[in-house]
Amino acid sequence: QVQLVESGGGLVRVGGSLTLSCVASGGTSGRFGMNWFRQTPGKRREFVASINSDGGSTLLADSVKGRFTISRDSANADNTVVLHMSNLEPEDTAVYYCKENGLWGQGTQVTVSS
Repeated sequence: QVQLVESGGGLVRVGGSLTLSCVASGGTSGRFGMNWFRQTPGKRREFVASINSDGGSTLLADSVKGRFTISRDSANADNTVVLHMSNLEPEDTAVYYCKENGLWGQGTQVTVSS
């Protein structure tokens, strides 16, 4: 059974950086693209970034372009996608979720303090 597990969230000051990882384990073959979304209380979950199955194509939301990057960790035997976030702003505070083929992870909290 495939599971998605996010990690790397935490508390960071404005302008700081964090790197989130999403590991898809349990039989995944890496055939699917992977997405990152984020959600704050009372708001809809919003798209942040996506990467296709071979890592050759990425897409970023306008709000994070130039600050976030998404990539695949080819050195990891599991299907791992990394979201590197820099120049963080208070508006980036949210629970970040990864999604693959309709399956969601449990989320990881990112808090940016001013």
